[in-house]
Amino acid sequence: MDEFQALLQTIQRLLNVQCTSYKEDYIKRRLASRMNARHIKTYKEYQDFLLQNKDEHELLKNALTINVTKFFRDLPVFETVRAEIFQPILRQKKRLRLWSAGCSSGEEPYSYAIILHDMTTIMKDVDWSIIATDIDEVILKRAKEGIYEKSALEFVTESQLRRHFKLLDDGRYEVKPHIKEKVKFQHHDLMSGVPIARYLDIISCRNVTIYFSDKQKNDLAKMFYQGLSPGGYYVMGMSEFLGRELEGYFASFKPLQKIFIRKDEKEQ
Repeated sequence: MDEFQALLQTIQRLLNVQCTSYKEDYIKRRLASRMNARHIKTYKEYQDFLLQNKDEHELLKNALTINVTKFFRDLPVFETVRAEIFQPILRQKKRLRLWSAGCSSGEEPYSYAIILHDMTTIMKDVDWSIIATDIDEVILKRAKEGIYEKSALEFVTESQLRRHFKLLDDGRYEVKPHIKEKVKFQHHDLMSGVPIARYLDIISCRNVTIYFSDKQKNDLAKMFYQGLSPGGYYVMGMSEFLGRELEGYFASFKPLQKIFIRKDEKEQ
């Protein structure tokens, strides 16, 4: 076994991160950033350093799972979801369940919550809920706190900012309780093969699979298929795509926004 593979095994054991879920080039770039920060030259040296320094564990885990995001990132996607998915579901079923998978620091699920809150203030007898998950416990803690720099709110309107955020003394903004309480954050490993829930109306997993191998992407999409209700929606990142192996599971709904619809089993 070479030094790189030995290091990956150590990382998996110590950090409980499935390195096979990521492309090798991506892992090597993230490792290089941490090795440079510690002035370490070889994988063997870094492996020894990990074994002897627990404070490096969380720093490396954060480096491997980092996901920079903003509220309403790719705004046309959120507008399409609002008008062509949220509205029809709520009118027909009077309830909606959404899973924000790989939610990072919470901007995505809070964005969905803001849209749903504003929609349902004029819709009676409707119910909705959002589950948001990530593998990184530290970033989940930040998401639950709901405090953000002004730069993360670039696409938030002045009206939304006024109604749904509180300006703090240090210049940051905190999500108000009426939005926070509608998002349930949980730890979840997307490579577990088990969805966080079943009979979901929407699964939004955006800008996560760009780091995955083709096999892991396919396995993840099949797991999402299990979690969705027939006719449920899978929202991907703008630079992501579904492989041909999944044509029996999902049909394109809005190709420009990378939104797919779950096929019924009889259609496969």
